[in-house]
Amino acid sequence: MINYMDDNIPKKQIAILGSTGSIGTQALEVIDKNDSLFEVYALTANNQVDLLIEQARKFRPEMVAIGNEAHYLQLKEALADLPIKVFAGDESIAQVAEMQPIDIVLTAMVGYAGLQPTISAVKAGKKIALANKETLVVAGELISDLAASSHSSILPVDSEHSAIFQCLAGEGNNPIEKLILTASGGPFRTKSLEELKHVSSAQALKHPNWEMGAKITIDSASLMNKGFEVIEAKWLFGVSAEQIEVVVHPQSIIHSMVQFADSSIKAQMGMPDMKLPIQYAFTYPDRIKTDFQRFDFTQCSQFTFEQPDVKRFRNLSYAYDAMEKGGNMPCILNAANEIVVAAFLKDKIGFLQMSDIIETVMAKAEFIAKPTLEDYVATDLVTRKLTKEQVDKLGLRN
Repeated sequence: MINYMDDNIPKKQIAILGSTGSIGTQALEVIDKNDSLFEVYALTANNQVDLLIEQARKFRPEMVAIGNEAHYLQLKEALADLPIKVFAGDESIAQVAEMQPIDIVLTAMVGYAGLQPTISAVKAGKKIALANKETLVVAGELISDLAASSHSSILPVDSEHSAIFQCLAGEGNNPIEKLILTASGGPFRTKSLEELKHVSSAQALKHPNWEMGAKITIDSASLMNKGFEVIEAKWLFGVSAEQIEVVVHPQSIIHSMVQFADSSIKAQMGMPDMKLPIQYAFTYPDRIKTDFQRFDFTQCSQFTFEQPDVKRFRNLSYAYDAMEKGGNMPCILNAANEIVVAAFLKDKIGFLQMSDIIETVMAKAEFIAKPTLEDYVATDLVTRKLTKEQVDKLGLRN
């Protein structure tokens, strides 16, 4: 075990891709609390230039990058008095992820945008703290092959996958019978189909247990987030679709479980706080003391579990369908979902109509059984266009 009190141990250099989002800001809290262990080497964002400037001035990284090039001059001028290198554009973010001094790349970008930078970091052999589940959803086979060839390690940051990762620690080659991913059920768990027709985006953004960004909160409400986690689990842990079960656990204290061949089940538990899995990815295989809130069993009289209802929340079943079909179908699923979520957030379509459109697009989009990276890029572009057309058609009918 590493002696973290040893002043001679160099600080881990961390790049945070997506530092202005929910995961990125919490990661910076972890680093701030443990500044003798970690140091920010690079920060990137897409649009939130004011927050990126604030973060850069506080943590003094070697470099920052803004995806939206329209913000480059503002960023550069705001940091002109500091020795911080400033870049702009999507390609620069991918290049930042490859920088030699970086020990850990936290990929906290939202959606498909995280794919290319993660590929760059994997090719460079970096340790990846993966919070961007869409990377493995879209191109799981490609990422897995690249990681094997470059000897890059991928450590999960999602609370559910971190829980499974922790349950598997020390188990060696003991056979896994089943992974059990828990889901809170979201804000609409008890609503009927009729009620779901009329829920608003504002209601969907009120998650009962977790504080997350808008996109992932909507995905949680529709169970698409859990569907993505099922696909991600396949690639992270090398299991089949039949070995991944989802159970609704409204208390969100058990973050996930592993059932082994001897019928034993291990669970990882804790308060709903993303800083714990972030920190664990940074310190693995060690644990360090925290002041995070502790769970009090006397304050929770029962844990409950129920089966997810895929008639009301069809997105979970679509994710299993996409995983089983393979090829570029998960990429199609992800692209369609990103467009319908954006439309729902703008009140262009209803909650249930998101699933209607995803189903239509999965049936219409061209399937490629053995996609290359170029195929994934083309699939994403074409699927987004097709999905926008479906959103517009629905809007005209309404």
